[in-house]
Amino acid sequence: MKTGLYFGSFNPIHNGHLMLANYLVEYSELDYLWFVISPQNPFKQKESLLPDYQRLELVNRAIEGYKKFQACDIEFSMPKPSYTIDTLTYLKEKYPTREFYLIMGTDNLERLDRWKNSEQIVENYHIIVFPRNGSDGGPMKNHPNITLVNTPIIEVSSTFIRESIQNGNDVRFFMPEKAWEYLDEMNFYKKKKKKEE
Repeated sequence: MKTGLYFGSFNPIHNGHLMLANYLVEYSELDYLWFVISPQNPFKQKESLLPDYQRLELVNRAIEGYKKFQACDIEFSMPKPSYTIDTLTYLKEKYPTREFYLIMGTDNLERLDRWKNSEQIVENYHIIVFPRNGSDGGPMKNHPNITLVNTPIIEVSSTFIRESIQNGNDVRFFMPEKAWEYLDEMNFYKKKKKKEE
């Protein structure tokens, strides 16, 4: 079972994430795709990041009913900060019948050499790379374990959604309906600084 691992904070998950993931399981060799929700990075500001399990709930509601998708909270219980190589090693041991593929954009591929044990990742795992504006993947893109896929480029970001909500804009159509309903019901991201008079 070829299973893609799509890492991210998903803060919040949006239609861009889902369209990319949907393309990958329908038009590449992947059979399944797991959304690996990353916990709070201790080196980044926590201000606008929802708690781990609320982001997990948003992902679960977003993918409900589509059997090729699954939410994965494996990193919640791992030492912080979590490194991709450690997560890959753990998943490989826990699910020996699955063949895991790492999913990333060309921008991350260009910086892959800065990751912990990057050589081990490239040599032992297939990496599926999707295009991002402003990057082509760099020299690493020619490695035999790396496959470039021509997915649609969708310029929607979680930052855009958070900022829009803080500013009072209704961006419900940028997210799956059930995820948006949960987000709206819980009043996520609505806190903002008072505007100066």
